[in-house]
Formats: sequence, C-alpha cells, structure tokens
Amino acid sequence: MAKDIKKPKMEIEAEAISSEEIAKENSLVEGVKDKPGIIKSPKIITPESKFAWKPKTLIGKQVVSGEITDLNKLLSEGKRLLEAEIVDILLPNMQTDLLLIGQAKGKFGGGQRRVFKTTQKKTKEGNKPKFAAFGVVGNEDGIVGIGYGKSKETVPAREKAFRMAKLNIMKIKRGCGSWACNCGEPHSIPFKVIGKCGSSVIKIMPAPKGIGLKIEKECAKILKLAGIKDVWSKTYGMTKTKINLVKACDAALKKLTETKIQINHIEQLGIISGPIQSNVIDKEFTKSIKSPEAEE
Repeated sequence: MAKDIKKPKMEIEAEAISSEEIAKENSLVEGVKDKPGIIKSPKIITPESKFAWKPKTLIGKQVVSGEITDLNKLLSEGKRLLEAEIVDILLPNMQTDLLLIGQAKGKFGGGQRRVFKTTQKKTKEGNKPKFAAFGVVGNEDGIVGIGYGKSKETVPAREKAFRMAKLNIMKIKRGCGSWACNCGEPHSIPFKVIGKCGSSVIKIMPAPKGIGLKIEKECAKILKLAGIKDVWSKTYGMTKTKINLVKACDAALKKLTETKIQINHIEQLGIISGPIQSNVIDKEFTKSIKSPEAEE
C-alpha cells in the first residue's frame, strides 16, 4: 500500500479557503488579513469618482465638497498642493508623458534611449538595481508640472514621478516677445530666461510664429505640455546628462512665473499667465470695473 503523503500546513490552510472567500477578501481595499491564497487588490482612484478618495488636507476636503472648482485660482493664490488627487479632479484634460533620461546597453555607448535610468548598488548578496524616471503633466494651455521618482521597481518609480509632477504643478507666462513677430498672441514666451543645474545651462528665447520648438527633444516635450509653440534655445555644458538638462529647463520655466512685469509690457507683449480662457475672463472683469469710473 502507498504511504500517505503529508501535506505542509500552509497548503492545507490554502485549500481550506474557498473561492468565494478569496473573491470577497480581494474586493476589500482596506483591512485585508494576510492569508495564504489571498491577493491584496490596490486602491484605485479615478478623477470621476471623488468619493473613492478620502482627503486629509483642507484644500482636498474643499475640492471634494465642491467649494473649490478652479485650479487656476489655487495656483494664483500661491497655495501649496499636498495631494495629487486634487489635480486629477480639477484638471480633467491633463496629459502625461515620460522623458527619456536612461539608456540601454549598447556597443561603444550606442544604446537606445530609455524611459528609466538604471543604477546598481554592489552588495554581498549581489547587485541591487534602482530605477529613476522623470514625469511631466500639463494641459497644453499654460499649466505644467515636472516630477522625479525613484524606486526598486519600474512601476512605482513611474507613479512617484507623476505624483511629484502633479504636486509641482505651476502656471507659465506666455506671450510674444520676439521683435520679428510682435503679433501679441501667446504662442511663445515674453522674454528670454536662463536655467542652470550642475554644468548644464539652457537659454530659452522667444521666437516668431511658425518657427516651432527649436530645443532639445526632452525639453520640447515639457514646453509642448505647457502650451508654448515657438522658441529658440541655446545650451552649454554637459547636455548629455539629461537629468541636469531637464532640471535646468524647469528652473528656466520657474523664472517665467517669478519675474514681475510692468503693466505696459503686459499689454505690449500680450502676456498671459495660465489658461487663455481664465485670462479673457479677468480682462472682461477689469474692463467692467474701469468703465463706471470713466463715465463719472
């Protein structure tokens, strides 16, 4: 007679759990006990379902309740966003992109560009790799954000990059600062700006309409999501280090928002900050205020 083979204790417990119990446990987002055979399902939050997200900050609670409905107003007041879900709800037409900051292995350094930059740490157990990614979010109408994420796996690194990009979101000033165009439309930048990170320096200059984005490819992705269509550019230093070049481009865009401009230059160069529609409403509001004073 064949001997009875004893099964391990873990396998017996796994068989004891029925398929209905597994489905019931997997449907729960929080409070799942560590049982064999049960797969924890992650918490999924979509912009359409506001109630799936439980905000912790005051701004987040006001967004869910409907008191705050305009992201442009939040950015104008200079309030800091601590929850990425705020941007998901207030900016439904948001677009995302990943920058090519890594490189695959190739002969004589000729590897193909990759989204993730891989680094390794030498230990007694072996090599421990880490992956880094740069994410960009924007609406192609004056709002853009850049974020950097790093993790032991590719998917968490990408999610961290997009999350940080949403938290670093900002308004960009646009206009027509080119002497060769002077059309007064917000297709370029109003003045030249310079950004620096490490040895990488980038100078972004206004260009006439129809020139396009004459800038490095990864920086062009950032400017496109910011709603800028025409620029000239010049770079100095070690521009092959893409992370430093992207950070230098980010520093240059921040100078656009931080620089104060006189009122007569705003009208002359057609400068707007943020989405075009919000600036049109602001101009109509200021005209309605000034008109009664002119009649008096």
